[in-house]
Amino acid sequence: MSLALSCPPESRPATSQPNEMDLRRVIRAIGDRARYRYVTPTVIAVADGYLIRSPCCSRTVAPDGSAIDVARLCWNETPPGWRLLRKDHRLDRWIEDSRHARLVDLFDRLNADPQKLFWQ
Repeated sequence: MSLALSCPPESRPATSQPNEMDLRRVIRAIGDRARYRYVTPTVIAVADGYLIRSPCCSRTVAPDGSAIDVARLCWNETPPGWRLLRKDHRLDRWIEDSRHARLVDLFDRLNADPQKLFWQ
């Protein structure tokens, strides 16, 4: 368990991640994605941000249609900003896709996904 999750909310710094407000923003924002709108992804708070998982409807990654990792959103304190990571399922590792000063800019990249790097 991360320190951020174990501290009472009033003792956390304003920029700590994960936090309830940004968690709700992520959940709401992925509803605007271009791909696989008919499945319900889950957003999980992790030590430095959020993990997005979704059923694999294309069956290209998980032939049984089980949930796969779609993206990780990681907060950096210095310099402040967000990193968007995608999963290389073949090698089972995270790859940094892009960096964003604002969470809303990260959603633009994640939700459009023209190369099908996230929503596979």
